[in-house]
Amino acid sequence: MTEGRRGLFISFEGTDGSGKSTQMRLLAQRLRASGCPVLESAEPGGTPIGLQIRRILLDSANEEMAPITELLLMFASRAQATAQWLEPALARGEIVLSDRYTDSSLAYQGEARGLGFDTVLKLHKLLLGDLQPDLTLCIEVDVEEGLARARERNRSEVAGLPRDTRLDEQSLEFYRRVLDGYRKIASLEPDRFRIVDGRGDPETIANRVWAEVEPLLERSR
Repeated sequence: MTEGRRGLFISFEGTDGSGKSTQMRLLAQRLRASGCPVLESAEPGGTPIGLQIRRILLDSANEEMAPITELLLMFASRAQATAQWLEPALARGEIVLSDRYTDSSLAYQGEARGLGFDTVLKLHKLLLGDLQPDLTLCIEVDVEEGLARARERNRSEVAGLPRDTRLDEQSLEFYRRVLDGYRKIASLEPDRFRIVDGRGDPETIANRVWAEVEPLLERSR
C-alpha cells in the first residue's frame, strides 16, 4: 500500500458456526506473510471495555434482554472498538480485519429481531458517521449445520467458565431470518458485500476469500 494512504477495512460476517473467524485468521496470516500490517478485531468484544459488554450481551442468563437493548449494547462495543482500535489503525495505513461489524446488527437485530434496517442505519450514522468496510465477506453455510457447530463448540468449552451462549441458543427460524438479512444486504450493496460459499475444507474457502480480497489490494497499491 502507498505510504501515507488510509488503510483498508475488511469485515467478515456469517451466521454462528459459519467458519468466518477461521477465515479471518487465515487471511490475516496470508496478509502478514506478504508484509502487510494487519489489525484484527472482533465483535462484540475486542477492546477491554468491549469484552465487558460482551459478557452482558451473550450471557445465557440474560434471556429477558429487549431487542433494542441488545442493539444498543452491540453499538456500544462497536463504537469503542472503532474509536480505540479501528480508526487509529486505518489512519496508520494498516489493513483492519473485523469479525463482524454493523452488517451483523442489520441481520441480527434489524432483520431477525424485527427492528428494521432503518433503525440500525440511523444508529450507525449517529455513532460512526460514514465509516463502512471497504469489503465485507459473508461466509454462507447451511444454517442448521452452522448452528450445530456453534453449539458443539460451546459444549466443549472449559467447565466453570462463563458460557457466551445466549445468541447460540436462539431458534433455527431465528437464524434463517439472520441469513435472509445477510442476503438482503448483498442485494442492496453488491459491490461491497460479497457472499462466499462456505462449503468445503478451510483452505478451499480461504482461496475463495482471497479471490475477493486480492483485487481490492491491487486497487489500493
